Amino acid sequence: MTQFDDAIVRLLGSADSWITTAAHRERAEVVSPLDGRSVTTYPVCEPDDVTLAVTRARRAQTSWQKTSSQDRAAVLSRLSQLVWDWEKELLDLIQGENGKVRSHAFEEISDVAMTASHYAKRAPALLKPTRVPGPLPLLSRATVHHHPLGVVAVISPWNYPFTLALSDALAALAAGNAVVVKPDSNTVLSALAAKVLVEKAGLPADLFHVVAGRGSVLGPPLIKNCDYLMFTGSTATGRKLAVQAGEELVGFSAELGGKNALLVLHDAPIRRAVKGAVKAVISNAGQLCISTERIYVEDAVWDTFVPRFVRAMKKVRVGADYAWSTDMGPLISADQLTTVSEHVEDAKAKGATVLAGGEPLPHIAPHAYAPTVLTDVTDDMVVARSETFGPVVSLYRVADTEEAIARANDSEYGLNASIWTNPVRGQSVGARIEAGTVSINDAYVVAWASMHAPMGGMKASGIGRRHGDTGLLKYTEPQTVATSLVHPIQVPPLIGERGWSRIMRTFVKAWR
Repeated sequence: MTQFDDAIVRLLGSADSWITTAAHRERAEVVSPLDGRSVTTYPVCEPDDVTLAVTRARRAQTSWQKTSSQDRAAVLSRLSQLVWDWEKELLDLIQGENGKVRSHAFEEISDVAMTASHYAKRAPALLKPTRVPGPLPLLSRATVHHHPLGVVAVISPWNYPFTLALSDALAALAAGNAVVVKPDSNTVLSALAAKVLVEKAGLPADLFHVVAGRGSVLGPPLIKNCDYLMFTGSTATGRKLAVQAGEELVGFSAELGGKNALLVLHDAPIRRAVKGAVKAVISNAGQLCISTERIYVEDAVWDTFVPRFVRAMKKVRVGADYAWSTDMGPLISADQLTTVSEHVEDAKAKGATVLAGGEPLPHIAPHAYAPTVLTDVTDDMVVARSETFGPVVSLYRVADTEEAIARANDSEYGLNASIWTNPVRGQSVGARIEAGTVSINDAYVVAWASMHAPMGGMKASGIGRRHGDTGLLKYTEPQTVATSLVHPIQVPPLIGERGWSRIMRTFVKAWR
């Protein structure tokens, strides 16, 4: 029995116990990218199962919203500790199902623990009714309430299957909602582990459901029946879901695709920049929404940075195991291997130069691909502008900082960026980058892990934000309750409309 098999038994037992189904269903296989082995199976849900899950969730939510925000926060606090209690099993499960190396799986469980702890501390204050000024001081007052929406649907991807099934759900649960998660079919078990742990933490039954199956089958009934949709995935799919959510007048938030840029400026700390750039490219084998696929290097440091970076990329230890020492794992599937290979082969055929990698590594794992560095990349190549979602990066020489900024912004995407320069200067440069998050002298962690700050994409990289106060309040319906304490705000007796207009004009000018 492998570590993956053991983790499944210890955490889940049987997948059937945790997936919501209304009847006996056909089954799908769970295949590990580490060795291509079929490990277990799970029931594939139908639209009726979505209806059942939402119905149960909605019934449970009526009681949950009456639970105090402090008691809801206590569940999140306990979950944060449970994640660490089950660290080994979670690492083994995520690795076995996704193929990422141990250090990258650790980022996932760390994120969930941090998110749970953050909202456990922050949610009660955010959800407390807030007094705000009324239109007439002393004569009026207003209070803002934040009510839960009801049932939040989370459609999560395969690349960070534990984090993205659970972290968004935690904010929704803290706000008083129920959650139905539809994970990617490649990584159903990680979402089930999320359900196991939130229930161990004390979340009442039926507040967190998992339905597994094809998005084209389960997505429409999920959107039709939910009160809000959170999606993480491709821009193309995000556009379709946004249309469906719009037709149902359902709130929608999404983190979508990216073609993220990293800038190495003339005053960059080169040694740190090389190490950081490698991490930015190879994390989760490049299958990270905020990983780097474009590097712009100022001419003044090109000859220093590029040889060191290429050498470092060639030294990346690619493996398919559970060892902490392995740097990068295989891609998730044969389809993803095909996409990455096609992008690189297209670039090579059109004149790109391969400085490192550029080939599959079938001797390591069925879907492994070498960390790849390209240069001489031109706009007619697919890899230049399309999201590759693999360990492939293109290097571009630029004359100065202005050109680096302009070229970084020359993309339909705007999810994440990394800038290596003087920290003070980096702030001003970062503010000019058209990306939802920008990390200075860090690959991506410093921005992602800033839990008090919002995270999301500009342009075609998304709509709405996770993290920060916004990441929780988006799952609420704001309500204003205002009171006129003495007299309705209208014309008093004996004054007349004209006199009243002059009084209001004087008041408004003074209030300004």
